[in-house]
Amino acid sequence: MLGEGKGRFELLMVKMRSIQRGLMTLAAVVLVIVLTACSSSAETGGSEGKLQVTATTGMIADVAREVGGAYVDVTGLMGPGVDPHLYKASQGDIRKLEQAKVIFYNGLHLEGKMTDILEKMSKSKIVTAVSEEIPVEELRSGKDTGGTEYDPHVWFDVSHWMHATEAVRDTLVEADPEHAEEYKAQAEQYLTKLEALDSEVREKIQEIPEASRVLVTAHDAFGYFGQAYDMKVMGLQGISTAAEYGARDVSELRDYLVENNIKAVFVESSVPAKAMEAIIAGAAEKGHTVSIGGELFSDAMGAEGTEEGTYIGMIRHNTQTIVEALK
Repeated sequence: MLGEGKGRFELLMVKMRSIQRGLMTLAAVVLVIVLTACSSSAETGGSEGKLQVTATTGMIADVAREVGGAYVDVTGLMGPGVDPHLYKASQGDIRKLEQAKVIFYNGLHLEGKMTDILEKMSKSKIVTAVSEEIPVEELRSGKDTGGTEYDPHVWFDVSHWMHATEAVRDTLVEADPEHAEEYKAQAEQYLTKLEALDSEVREKIQEIPEASRVLVTAHDAFGYFGQAYDMKVMGLQGISTAAEYGARDVSELRDYLVENNIKAVFVESSVPAKAMEAIIAGAAEKGHTVSIGGELFSDAMGAEGTEEGTYIGMIRHNTQTIVEALK
């Protein structure tokens, strides 16, 4: 009896060890599957099947989302309050660029030091400067106010941003022909909205008396806005915030405000307000009162989830702020 019991015990132990080895093997298989899935998710940004897109500025990222819709996963590098003229790409940014199948950037040297990186990446993936569709003859010269050949702030003329939208559409069609018709349809819907926005801005600016249509800001970012919507635009700094201003620039702008009875100037969300405050103080010393008409979004949009966090919302905010301060 003892021997028989011992035999059954040993047989039970053998079965248990066999079951244990089976469970360990199963666990190993499950682990491999999980790790593979995690790796795949990391490489695709957690959005399997979607076209991976990285855009430099918030304005461009917004267009890519509008045109790409459900078929793209868009990552923007520069958030609210970020100055693209002075921006330096981090290692994290480089990884985002490397993981993308498509990269959109403004061009015209807006991204400054990132331009070389983007040009190198264009040899191995699809990289598009959205400004390349804008006719050269419609670009403002930047040589007199910042050193670059052309003014890069093209988004402030809504008709120029329509060209940028077309550049995004054509690139997405090239990169993902399977959804070409969807991209074309979504682009057409967005272009219709932009056309209406262009007319809306034009009508709103007409509410300002002609003599008061003078837009004074921290740097010369609104030249295209003035050119398109009939306003005189003056900036303390040139088209790039990398260009330094001096005491002479401050005094000349102050004197212009006093001599032309300009009542309001504007600060920008991506540029420190200190310089404009100095000009206001200088005008006060000469007996002329100038107020801050409000904050404009120039090189960056508002916070995500707000109206100003979209291109159309940003343009509407800026226009309304300008009109209320100057009319």
